[in-house]
Amino acid sequence: MSSSQPSASSPAEPMENPKPKWAGTSAEHCQQMIDYAKNRSPMVKFMLEKMEESGCAVSNDFIKVEKCDMEVGGGFRAPDGVVICHNHLASQEEINHALTHELIHAYDHCRAKNLDWLNCAHHACSEIRAASLSGDCSFKMELLRGNLALRGQHQKCVKRRAELSVGMNPHCARPGQAKQAVEKVFDACFQDTAPFDRRP
Repeated sequence: MSSSQPSASSPAEPMENPKPKWAGTSAEHCQQMIDYAKNRSPMVKFMLEKMEESGCAVSNDFIKVEKCDMEVGGGFRAPDGVVICHNHLASQEEINHALTHELIHAYDHCRAKNLDWLNCAHHACSEIRAASLSGDCSFKMELLRGNLALRGQHQKCVKRRAELSVGMNPHCARPGQAKQAVEKVFDACFQDTAPFDRRP
C-alpha cells in the first residue's frame, strides 16, 4: 500500500467519506493517535489481547503508518501487519475504527491457518466480519454517509462495504464477482462474532 497499491491480503478499508475531500494528518500525529488507541481504545486493546491469546502477539512494528495513493484508510498485509494511511485519516475516531477493522483481518489470518486472501470467498468472509464488528456500520457512521434505512441498515452496510473491499482485490475484480462472493458466505460469516461474544 505504501504510496501506491494495497497488497493482495486484505486490500484495504475503502472510504465512503462523508467529507467532500479526504482529510489527513502527518505521519507523526497519526502514530501518536495509534499509540493512544493501543493504550486507551477498548476495542483496539481488546483485539490486541485476543491476538496475543491466539498465539499471534502484535510486535511494535506490526502497525505501520504510510502515505497511501489509493483512497483507503488502511489495509492488512499478511503476514507483515496492518497499514494505516495517515494522509486519509484525521481524527482519533477514524484511527480507532481503522485499527479495529484491520486487526479483525489480522485475527482472522491468525486463527484460520488456511485463509487464502486471493480466494474471493475467504476474503469476503473476513470483510463481512470486519465491517460488522469494527464499528464501520454503526448508526453514527451510516448517518454520516447519509444512509438512513429504518430496517436492516446494519446488514445492508456490511454487505455494501464488504463488496467494496473485495472488489479492490485484483483477483475478485470481474463485474459481479465481489457481490457474488459476499452473498455466498454472508449468513455464516455475519453470525461469526469471534473474538467477541456478540456483535459490539
